[in-house]
Amino acid sequence: MISKEIFQRYELKYLIPFWKYEEIAQQLVHSGKMRYDKFGDRFGNYNIVSLYFDSDDKKIYYETRNKLNFRQKLRLRVYDDASLESPAFLEVKQKFNNVVNKRRTKLRLYDAYQYLKHGKQTQSFEEYTPSNHQIMREVDSFKGLYGLQPKIVVSYDRQAFHGLEESDLRVTFDYNLMCRDDNLRLEDGPDGTHFVDPSLVVMEVKVSQSVPLWLSRMLSEFECPRRSVSKFCTSLDLADELKTETGRRLHESIIV
Repeated sequence: MISKEIFQRYELKYLIPFWKYEEIAQQLVHSGKMRYDKFGDRFGNYNIVSLYFDSDDKKIYYETRNKLNFRQKLRLRVYDDASLESPAFLEVKQKFNNVVNKRRTKLRLYDAYQYLKHGKQTQSFEEYTPSNHQIMREVDSFKGLYGLQPKIVVSYDRQAFHGLEESDLRVTFDYNLMCRDDNLRLEDGPDGTHFVDPSLVVMEVKVSQSVPLWLSRMLSEFECPRRSVSKFCTSLDLADELKTETGRRLHESIIV
């Protein structure tokens, strides 16, 4: 899958109806400005399943929810049908002054689980065979500093496009967004409860400098206002809501 390890870019988010996504995607292809992402199928489609981490006192959640000027996340991610032998990515995603920095290292999903279970055995992390030892050390430092633990799995389908003239430009459409906190095994694939209405799509424009004029005009024509959407926070909110509702029903059944 995707092998790039270090990203720095702006990520502009929009929440749009599914029908509008289909029309925009079609126009992107016909514009001659973009192609389907080569890491997906022939139409740029693939599935993403991510395990997000937080501390018991929800430090990461509140950093994101309160939109601190500097905030960061840790996640473990796989693509499409994954097994314990599949490549996985441990990622530190940081946001500072609206610029997103993402650093990630590749390792087997089995080795990622072993790291989460046993922690650091050597300074070089050789036993886990990461693709980037320095980023692995950054992951370990961040995890230890915040006391991060696996909390929730988020999955979704994505169609992605890559710029032909602007090599740094990507446009992605995420739909079928689900979450679960009762089974944190990524190899079990996409499953859970929708935390975004299935009729809606999260569109992201990812660019290192500015959005090209032709794309800005297209988004204006389709009336796509920017809207911040945190998959991490929204999924945790739903999980907490479901727990509260389950607890209320259990309480009521005991009273009855």
